[in-house]
Amino acid sequence: MIYSSSYIWSMYKYNNPYKYLISQSIFFIIGLFLIFIIKKIDYNFYKTNANKILLISFILLILVLIPGIGKLRNGSRSWFALGPFGFQPSEFAKLSLIIFTSKYLSNNNDEIRNIKKTILPLLLVISIFFILIMLEPDFGQAFVITLSLISIIFISGTKLSFFIKCFIFCLMGIIALVIVAPYRLARIVSYLNPWVDPLGSGFQIIQSLYAIGPGGLLGLGLTNSIQKHFYLPEPQTDFIFAIISEEFGFLGVLIITSIFFLIFYKSIKISMSSKDLFSKYLVFGLSIEIIIQVILNLSVVTGLIPVTGITLPFLSYGGSSLLVSMISIAIIISVEKNNLSQK
Repeated sequence: MIYSSSYIWSMYKYNNPYKYLISQSIFFIIGLFLIFIIKKIDYNFYKTNANKILLISFILLILVLIPGIGKLRNGSRSWFALGPFGFQPSEFAKLSLIIFTSKYLSNNNDEIRNIKKTILPLLLVISIFFILIMLEPDFGQAFVITLSLISIIFISGTKLSFFIKCFIFCLMGIIALVIVAPYRLARIVSYLNPWVDPLGSGFQIIQSLYAIGPGGLLGLGLTNSIQKHFYLPEPQTDFIFAIISEEFGFLGVLIITSIFFLIFYKSIKISMSSKDLFSKYLVFGLSIEIIIQVILNLSVVTGLIPVTGITLPFLSYGGSSLLVSMISIAIIISVEKNNLSQK
């Protein structure tokens, strides 16, 4: 699907229809190698080194904001240039924060209902990372990370009243973010009615719906998408699901969503069967992060929520996203292997 969705744009931009396919394949091979290594590592290694992993992530997020070090792309300074490739530290931050939060909550389980002593310090750490990612700016990534971490805190047994207050606070924060950045307001307006500005803020969602509509039951067939012919901008990234829907129809959509459901279902089973709190929180956090990203991406593509710039795990073009998703699966596999060895 990377090739099918990108070869038109790749030929136009690089005079090479295989440019995106080759780049993603390299990251995929690296990801397979990492899975082979990481699945053999005892997951307690991450608990022992959680603070160090978080510190490295923090330093990377600082460095990427410095002009000359961080690469500016599409108005966002969120990349390190590594030759022809790029590395997005916010993806690594997602992983490091899930590991740190899992360790923190498992170590403070006895006092988990003491909000001021236990939860507020954790929220301070999350807020610092949220601010750093927003400075890039990357609201979509920051939102996915925050929602994933709040989900882990929720299953830890924290008082429900805390989440009601969090919801009100976050709602006020989102309103403030919209006020200070007019382009976010434009996205909301285009979400409510894309045809208000069909050639501007509403363009992407309109073209996405035009891709999904003709798909029917079985789609137009592999490589036969119309919208990838310079209608839907860079369709290999955030809107690849629209091309999947156009080329494989409802059947393709059903297969893809079923696979994601099975990954989530299997991961939750592994989390529930884990013997210690750290591995329970870790597997749950990694799996809920993937499924939240899937839900948000599909919601954007189908026009259910405003455009947020969130990739579809495993399928969208993007080396950093693919590697982190594959590393997450490798860690979940290592926990499962540990569970089986203890039976």
